[in-house]
Amino acid sequence: MDKPQKEILADHKMSDSGKNSEKQPVTACLLSAAFFGALGSSFIYGYNLSVVNAPALYIKAFYNKTWIERYGEPIAAETATLLWSITVSIFAIGGLLGALSVSSIIRVLGRKGTLLLNNSFAIIAALLLSLGEKAKSFEMLIIGRFIIGVDSGIALSVLPMYLGEITPRHIRGSIGQFNSILICLGVFTGQVLGLPELLGQESRWNYLFSFLALPATLQLCVLPFLPESPRYLLMERRNEAGAERAFQRFLGKKDVSQELEEVHAEARAQDNLHSASVLQLLKTPAVRWQLITIIITMACYQLCGLNAIWYYTNGILREAGFAENILPYITLSTGAIETLAAIISGLVIERIGRKPLLIFGFSAMAVFFSLLTVFLNFQDSVSWMPYLSYICILAVIASFCSGPGGIPFVLTGELFEQSYRPAAFMIAGTVNWLSNFAVGLLFPFIQEKLQSFAFLVFVVVCILGSIYLYLVLPETKNKTFIDISQSFSKINKIPVSSPGHEMELVLSIKPDMNGKVKHVAKMESSF
Repeated sequence: MDKPQKEILADHKMSDSGKNSEKQPVTACLLSAAFFGALGSSFIYGYNLSVVNAPALYIKAFYNKTWIERYGEPIAAETATLLWSITVSIFAIGGLLGALSVSSIIRVLGRKGTLLLNNSFAIIAALLLSLGEKAKSFEMLIIGRFIIGVDSGIALSVLPMYLGEITPRHIRGSIGQFNSILICLGVFTGQVLGLPELLGQESRWNYLFSFLALPATLQLCVLPFLPESPRYLLMERRNEAGAERAFQRFLGKKDVSQELEEVHAEARAQDNLHSASVLQLLKTPAVRWQLITIIITMACYQLCGLNAIWYYTNGILREAGFAENILPYITLSTGAIETLAAIISGLVIERIGRKPLLIFGFSAMAVFFSLLTVFLNFQDSVSWMPYLSYICILAVIASFCSGPGGIPFVLTGELFEQSYRPAAFMIAGTVNWLSNFAVGLLFPFIQEKLQSFAFLVFVVVCILGSIYLYLVLPETKNKTFIDISQSFSKINKIPVSSPGHEMELVLSIKPDMNGKVKHVAKMESSF
């Protein structure tokens, strides 16, 4: 290396060390993108997880009434059960279809454009679900649940991708946790609005579904005025001017040359700047263990037993002696604990790291599921045992939301470089929704065979997940996407870049406006 190049590198390293010590403040633009992006996406998903619980009896009565009006006889018990099962489970089928379509849509519309398009699904679903009763069509409710499932499948893939690409690396985990926080807030909102004093009445249950249009409309009003992902603009659209403006707005500063240069360096490090297909991703040795890690983490996200916990909640509360009419109010504590744990996780994730929170969450779930199994077996013999069982349920929920409830989505965005990211989210989303469907389908049979010992299945899943993460997952906090990829080089048996190749990334030659050659150094930026 000649002397001028050495001086350039030395100057930039000195300036970088000073700049890295002063963390950029979070801008209103970045917070708005995180909040309104999650409000019209993950909030709607969380809301739909809980919204059908309160009006379930009224919806079944509507199905029966409509059947009598059409065919002149009450609906058979088997048919009623089948229709209700379809209404509930078709949400996951829609989610799977949405996840499978993400890669194609974002290639055309980008991250922000896909989020905006997705609002149309939420509004159409809200209309179908809320007008089904007036139209005397239970088919409208089933189709509406399917469409809102498609909306959720797209949202859970695109939103974490967008948040991960617009956020400085020192707060990437915290901003990424907006996804988890708004999911929990959506669940809690569905529980609150479903109370009998609000919309959980026979004459008002359809308004529970009308509410879906509100967060979608709010996102439609705000998101168009916020920038697209600068990484998408620069690496996939080759729009450097647009990427520079996006960085300036998200970071709140004029000089974003460091951030642009890091993205250029990442682009030069990739063999293919175009989005890779799922098949290409599966065949690439350099991302093999990243893919295995995401598949296992996302499977554990669904198979760790949180969805099954709701099956026991009301029964345990009844055993504790709580009156039936106050059960909905006590159940609110589960949604409140979820939201609180997710917020705390978002606040500490950049201090503690992703890996410790994930391992702690799954390990704590294994402990509390084991205790819950013991308490359930003594529930009939000791009067105060149901209270301990309910405390265990709350502890399981808090453990899940402390890490496993949101970090898998953050990791999917962090473990893959730009060209592989859409395909990775498509695979992660597919695993997520298939696992969700499997739990809903199989848990009733597992519970019937094993009774209260059914939770031991989830203990095994949580322990195996913790062991795998401890052995394989590197810590990703405050690392660039290139650094994270290189963390997997050894296990993927890919040689780490040679010093000569590193220098090629560090120092590139670009012509300036006057046609002269100038050296541009790679700087350690905030991205």
